[in-house]
Amino acid sequence: MLSQSAEYEVYFPPELVPAVSHPIVREAAPGTVHRVLVERLFHYLHFTTELESVAVLPVTVDLSRGRDDLNLSPAMREDAFKISTDEAWHAQFSHDLMTQVAAETGIPLRTVEPTFLRRLEELRALMEPELRGAQSLAFCIVSETLISAILADLPQDRRLPAAVRDLVRDHAEDEGKHHAYFRSVLKYFWHSLSPRQRRLLGPWLPELVTIFLEPDYPAVARSLLAAGLSTSQTEAVLAESYPPLAVRASIAEAGRTTVRYFAEIGALDDPGTLDAFHAAGLTNGLPL
Repeated sequence: MLSQSAEYEVYFPPELVPAVSHPIVREAAPGTVHRVLVERLFHYLHFTTELESVAVLPVTVDLSRGRDDLNLSPAMREDAFKISTDEAWHAQFSHDLMTQVAAETGIPLRTVEPTFLRRLEELRALMEPELRGAQSLAFCIVSETLISAILADLPQDRRLPAAVRDLVRDHAEDEGKHHAYFRSVLKYFWHSLSPRQRRLLGPWLPELVTIFLEPDYPAVARSLLAAGLSTSQTEAVLAESYPPLAVRASIAEAGRTTVRYFAEIGALDDPGTLDAFHAAGLTNGLPL
């Protein structure tokens, strides 16, 4: 169970929520920073629930049942089955913790669809028809090779409630294994595509990385408005807390390992794909 025995305890690391360092938020009514951090935890947990349920589980179930052209070994099919079990549990315990936090803090739980789901649907509509069966696996590979890095530091942050740290620690342990699995799947996946499919899919890959890593601005705005900020104050906080160049650099740093994996399998050998990664700012500092 959650505990608020320590007065210094926060529900989410403030360093990962730039908005709470803004003077408007700092100088707002007492409890504003606390509420925004609780809302950020809600968003993180709901994001996890939706990611696992909507974007990952359908892919791992298909992999476990051989509904693909990847020629995976029986052992890799069995691993996909195990990952499906893991991800269902991650979704459930994230949802359960949300309800516990809402009950303890008295802050209403408002679950709105994370922006990444809408953006994925928009991307699917833009992709060429022959890629419609590939984009879900591509995003799953991107998300599963990115998420373990995001989870690395939270379990060590003793400012967080023990229940939050324990949840993230368990999640991180599983996701480390899933990261290795999907790095292997990437090789099978990429080489299962025709040369034309690779040329078509490659330039979309930077957008998949960005969709996963970019801040959910509507979610931040909702939390600021719910904490009592006006619309104009919220717009100012968003504009000044998330400058585009800083966000772009953060995405590039967080995505470095995944981009390297795509380079290793030869995806960036295609000029159009390489140009797209350059344009997204995802190749800085990489030995390409």
